[in-house]
Amino acid sequence: MKILNLTLFCLMISFWGISQEVPQSLSLQEAIDYALKNNRTSKNALRDIEAAKQQKWETTASGLPQIKASIDYNDWLRQQISLIPAEFFGGNQGEFAEVAFGTKKSVNAIATVNQKIFDGSYLVGLQSAKVFLEISINAKEKTDLEVRKAVINAYGNVLLAEESVKIFKKNITVLEKNLDETTKIYENGLGDEESVEQLQITLSGLKSNLSNTDRLKTLAYKMLNITLGVDINSNILMSDNLNSLTSQNIVLSLLDADETVKNTIDYKIAENDKVSKELLLKLEKSKALPTINAFLNGGYSGYSDQFTFLDNSERWFGSSLFGVSMDIPIFSSGMRAAATNRAKINLEKAQDDLIESEQTIKLQIESAKSEYKFSIEDYQNKIDN
Repeated sequence: MKILNLTLFCLMISFWGISQEVPQSLSLQEAIDYALKNNRTSKNALRDIEAAKQQKWETTASGLPQIKASIDYNDWLRQQISLIPAEFFGGNQGEFAEVAFGTKKSVNAIATVNQKIFDGSYLVGLQSAKVFLEISINAKEKTDLEVRKAVINAYGNVLLAEESVKIFKKNITVLEKNLDETTKIYENGLGDEESVEQLQITLSGLKSNLSNTDRLKTLAYKMLNITLGVDINSNILMSDNLNSLTSQNIVLSLLDADETVKNTIDYKIAENDKVSKELLLKLEKSKALPTINAFLNGGYSGYSDQFTFLDNSERWFGSSLFGVSMDIPIFSSGMRAAATNRAKINLEKAQDDLIESEQTIKLQIESAKSEYKFSIEDYQNKIDN
């Protein structure tokens, strides 16, 4: 019984710990901070950075010494026969003797060390791995900005839906009161039936809009939960309201801010693309350079007509070999030249894309400032109205 109680207690503690992971109430900034850590897209972007780090080391390690070993066991089911002139063994000239060379069984164990000495593609690969890591880091920054934007929109939609529900309920209460008064006036013969019917139609439309807004509010909460990275049916309360958020985030100094285009994430991504195309061009050029590799191996071989390789008396014969190889590209029928020219064309395209991105970002900054200014003016007008 004590063991059962202890088990139940541990389960309750674990469930309580899991439930504590999901916050019960969040301000907008807390929601943003929570989403940056728990949003599934953001977490995958972080995993991409870790994968890029592993790929960088994988590329680096390919140029370091590589050691491999092999063990081969051979057993002739039927040994190969060679024909030797019989006169070597005292036989008649013109005749041949059937001879089986070697033993029926053999074992070979060899360990080999390979080392790159020079390989142009390896040097480019090291630079590419570094750039790929930078691309992953910039992609994570871009993802975080998108997640931040999604949280702000989802959080605002929830507050807007809540406020809309309140407005519809207030309007319905006022309209029900007007309908009741108009109905009494009509029943006393002082009004017309058309006014009553018109109010009834309006009231029915408001109730329908309220039901639809209630459903939209539920969807808005679910969308916020997905954006935060929690269960879609979690219950989270908003600690901020529309008025406080609006007053906190109206910063007129942003209109005069001088943004540096090269600091924007979109420019960095376009620049990463240009650098990657430069490296691809270097890679194609490096294929015309020779590659030099060295190796060193050592091993032992054993031979026997019976399986005696595990006996202490078995004789093993050692061997070792060192070698250097050089591969020199000489003629490729224009294949390398075509690949290099193609890489040059892609680089020119990336350079134009970078200029286009810079101009587009400048336009987006100006457009954002204009929309921001209009939003502030529109907000003030609506408050006055």
